[in-house]
Amino acid sequence: MAFEAATLAERAYRRIQSLAPALANQIAAGEVIERPASVVKELLENAIDAGATQLMVRIEQGGTTLIEIMDNGFGIHADDLPLAVLRHATSKVHSSAELAAIQSLGFRGEALASIAAVSRLTLASSQTDDGIGYQLELHGAALQHEQPIAIAMNRGTHLRVQDLFFNVPARRKFLKRISTEYQHIEEIVRRMALTHFDVHFSLEHNDQIKLNLPIADSGELRYQRVLQLLGRQFAENAYWLDAEANNMHLMGWLGHPSDARSQADMQYIYVNGRIVKDKTIAHALRMAYEGILHGHQHAAYLLFLDIDPHDIDVNVHPTKHEIRFLSQREVHEFVRHFAKNTLSQFQTASADLSIAIKPVAESHEPQPRYQENLSLHQQSPVTTGDNSRAIHYQSSGIGASYVANAVQQYLAPLRHNIEPSTPEQDGVEIQPHPAIQIDEYPLGIAIAQLHGIYVLAQNSEGLIIVDMHAAHERILLEQMKQAWDKPDFWQSQQLLLPKVVKLNSLQIDRLQQLQDKLQRLGLDVDVYGAEQALVRGVPAILHKANLDKLIPELLNDLDPNDDLRGLTQKRDELLAGMACHGAVRAHRQLSLSEMNALLRQMEQTEFASQCNHGRPTWRAFPLAQLDKLFARGE
Repeated sequence: MAFEAATLAERAYRRIQSLAPALANQIAAGEVIERPASVVKELLENAIDAGATQLMVRIEQGGTTLIEIMDNGFGIHADDLPLAVLRHATSKVHSSAELAAIQSLGFRGEALASIAAVSRLTLASSQTDDGIGYQLELHGAALQHEQPIAIAMNRGTHLRVQDLFFNVPARRKFLKRISTEYQHIEEIVRRMALTHFDVHFSLEHNDQIKLNLPIADSGELRYQRVLQLLGRQFAENAYWLDAEANNMHLMGWLGHPSDARSQADMQYIYVNGRIVKDKTIAHALRMAYEGILHGHQHAAYLLFLDIDPHDIDVNVHPTKHEIRFLSQREVHEFVRHFAKNTLSQFQTASADLSIAIKPVAESHEPQPRYQENLSLHQQSPVTTGDNSRAIHYQSSGIGASYVANAVQQYLAPLRHNIEPSTPEQDGVEIQPHPAIQIDEYPLGIAIAQLHGIYVLAQNSEGLIIVDMHAAHERILLEQMKQAWDKPDFWQSQQLLLPKVVKLNSLQIDRLQQLQDKLQRLGLDVDVYGAEQALVRGVPAILHKANLDKLIPELLNDLDPNDDLRGLTQKRDELLAGMACHGAVRAHRQLSLSEMNALLRQMEQTEFASQCNHGRPTWRAFPLAQLDKLFARGE
């Protein structure tokens, strides 16, 4: 404390003076250069702005001893080299009008000056093809010679940054381990490569090539780069998004909900080719994924937003990570709307043993919509065969002839052009191979139920396994959301026998306060004694719901002080709980008609590949993977 008091007293008598240029540069460098990765980012942006199509990055010791970047851009004029290392000197902005519509990655004119202030910098560049360039050396911003020196070099720019923070030991001691600093550098190169597909990137660390990314000038090559940098699971399961409206264009890949991660480490957003961390877009994407992520997970995505440069302000932060939109609400709604629509496509992630989804292409046709909408609670009659066969099917082994006939029994009322049957075998009539008849159904035709939990279906590509409770839960939720504003849907239907539900004293009190809100949801519930309630009616969609769990849960979730608007804001959360308790339960035996009705409803339902809690509802196992599993053909 004595030292602090003396220091404060000493400061009280100091006069105001201008900072020495070297000290001012070191302070400014602290805003731009946080670590070696910051140097790489600034230099790569300069190279790309210079029209480079070949970029080589060499690193030693995580960038603490050497960062070397070579490009084939249009270079720097020899007379401009001394200016290039001065603060606020740039060729990218010459007027306030250009500042208002920045289209380059850099524009402040601070990068080289900041780097030179905290390192030993060698800058060489050439604008000609005669093999002659010019070089400048600085140690802590101090020029080592007055004029650039002529050297032999090809067209482009070559920078060597050595001994970063050699003159700022306080900053150097805060650097992390070499491996950590290198990982940050690799991430910067990765982020640059994911948006500048027209540039060849190579990264070398301690004389080992870590990344080599050729120019990706076609859709297939761009996909291959994404696959290499973000992994096969992301690339092959992702949804392709391409939308344009209100002078904005959004395109890229939205990671499948099943591929969500525990950390937000695979979220890449670019605005006009610039790497950004924007809260508006990030929040819009969280809303788009709401209700389809499991637990507290984070979606993965790679998105590019193109917008009029006049509608954004990139001059917000020295590192240029942050931007400001002229109309944040419009951008938010644009991103949320099209991302949510894309995620609602009928698709699921590949199974652990397979690659169920074909590689993402730069066009994604919407999946067909199906007209059939059979209710799980209404068993449709089978037009051929008898009920005894269905009972036998649930309790004994499944023969090939039975499966073939079961499939055709389902198809009979749906199809009008079924081919003639083949001769009878073992006394059972066998129809043509079902794959020929079912190619129009992505989820195929149900053939069995496993342990009362999973529906097994066969489509033209292989085996489909469906979690029947999770799938029906999503179907009910989407039906309820669509019918929220339709009074007839929530009309209470009286139960044949009223249901008595046990409650605690607090729930009894809340029941008396929530009568009108429960009636709004079609629930006719009255107090029935000290710790019981009597349920007389429920909406039709919940007539088989688990009321012993649903009623107490609703009483805990609903707030007596909420008005109708507040109830609407809680809609999805409330309906998700109701759908969970109303969905078909595990271990319930379903008929073939019920199982197939479930599959057809899934094909018509948005977000059908995820349940209300974000779990997958189905998985696909193509025949090729099954053949590999059983070593067929080997």
